[in-house]
Amino acid sequence: MLRIAGVAITALFVTASPLAYAQAPSAGAPSERAALTDARIEITKAALQLTPDQEKYWPAVEEAIRNRAKNRQARIGKIAERLSEMHDKSPVEVLRDRNPVDFMQRRADVLAQRAADLKKLADAWQPLYQTLTPDQKRRLTLLTIFAIREMRGAVEQRRESFDDDDED
Repeated sequence: MLRIAGVAITALFVTASPLAYAQAPSAGAPSERAALTDARIEITKAALQLTPDQEKYWPAVEEAIRNRAKNRQARIGKIAERLSEMHDKSPVEVLRDRNPVDFMQRRADVLAQRAADLKKLADAWQPLYQTLTPDQKRRLTLLTIFAIREMRGAVEQRRESFDDDDED
C-alpha cells in the first residue's frame, strides 16, 4: 500500500510541477491545461483505488474538479486581457484609470466565484469521502498536502519572477 501511495505521489509531482509553471496567465494552450487537469484527476483516482461501490460517487467529484479548473482558466484569461490593455497604455494613463472601488468589486466577484466552486467541490467529495477506508483517507490527505505545497511553491516562484521583472 505504501508503494502505491509513493507511486501516486511521484506521479502527482511529475504532473504538478508543469502545472505550477502553467499558473501564469499566458501559459499553455487550452489543450495543455485540459491535459494537466485530466492527469491530476487520473492520479487522484488511481491513488484512491476506488471500489465499485465508491465509483458511483466519482463522476460528481470529477465534474466539480473540471468545472473549477475551467472557471479558474476563465479568470486567468480575464486577468491576461486586463494586463494586455494596461500594457498598451502609458504609466500615467494606467494610474489615472485605476478605480479602487471597481477593483474591490471585481475582487469580490472573483472570490465569490472561487468560494462557490470550492463549495461545489466539497459537496461533491462529501458522499465519496464518507465511504473511503482509513487507508484511502490517508492517501487523499497526502495528495492534498502535496498539492498545497506545490501551489505554495508556485506562488512564491511567481512572486520572485515578478520581482525580477520589476528590477529590469
